[in-house]
Amino acid sequence: MNLLLTGGLGYIGSHAAAEFFESGHNVVLVDNLSNSSLHVLESLKRIVDRSLPFYELDVNDSNGLASVIRAHDINCVIHFAGLKSVADSIKSPTDYYRNNVGGTITLLEAMSATGVRKLVFSSSATVYGIPQYLPLDEDHPTIPVNPYGRSKLMVESILRDQCDADPSWGIVSLRYFNPVGAHVSGHIGDRPIGEPNNLMPYVNSVAERERPFLNIFGNDYDTPDGTGVRDYIHIADLVLGHACAVRSLKSDALGFKVFNLGTGLGHSVLDLVKHFEFVSNVEIPFRIMGRRSGDVAVSYASARRAESELNWTATRDIRDICKSVWNFSQRRRSGAGGCN
Repeated sequence: MNLLLTGGLGYIGSHAAAEFFESGHNVVLVDNLSNSSLHVLESLKRIVDRSLPFYELDVNDSNGLASVIRAHDINCVIHFAGLKSVADSIKSPTDYYRNNVGGTITLLEAMSATGVRKLVFSSSATVYGIPQYLPLDEDHPTIPVNPYGRSKLMVESILRDQCDADPSWGIVSLRYFNPVGAHVSGHIGDRPIGEPNNLMPYVNSVAERERPFLNIFGNDYDTPDGTGVRDYIHIADLVLGHACAVRSLKSDALGFKVFNLGTGLGHSVLDLVKHFEFVSNVEIPFRIMGRRSGDVAVSYASARRAESELNWTATRDIRDICKSVWNFSQRRRSGAGGCN
């Protein structure tokens, strides 16, 4: 298939690009470079041994998107582009609605104009809000507690309505839990611009001595060690979930479908830190801060629907995740790896 990846040079988009290309698809990337770098394009070239078509383009540019879709005869879009920080969404909610919701509407307009009716959407487990039961399955009530989660849920509603209005559309929404890890090559990984919003790149930056300590937000949750518990899924498993979703859209079963992508296991912040210290043999100093608004105590997935309907399951564990991150870190610092 000819695939267009929005946000294709971001953390998840770049790993998906490598997976899709190596699986035999033609991959085209668009990205506005707001939280990514052209260095990632060079790193991808090292992995796939060729240059991938890339356009510096914002997802709110409907005409630009339509031109790219026509030029490459795109069959399916994988939509990664969007803002993704819970904390930033609380500070600047309109930015999240403008980019995440408005950008998706613009993309749908471009797809409609070009006759493309297949889409995989990058959603989030934050749509569930405070768990009413665990593990979280796709039937759990969706009551997000922050603007980021609400923006993702709004997009899901729009996508569902689009499929209801036009049955020729096929859309899969993948609700990620906590994507972490790096490509096996060590050429790409999670290297955000500025201060990291997610735990693992922050832990790694402390291990690299770029920051003096890790801030842990809350140690008084009702969890075994008081710190928040999350379902950490290796990026390699996550992008395989996208490959399975695209494969499902090649069948006649269209409409709107939702799947969780997670491991079904929860690890606390301190547990992850201990695993990373073991793998890296580096101590991670930390300090306890107050809880952050919008955070929940425990979140982990039931991925049974993805297993049964997409034939997908996560196979890598927390130790595999830490090893891949440390490998990416060491290769990057030695100059042997790439940047992301």
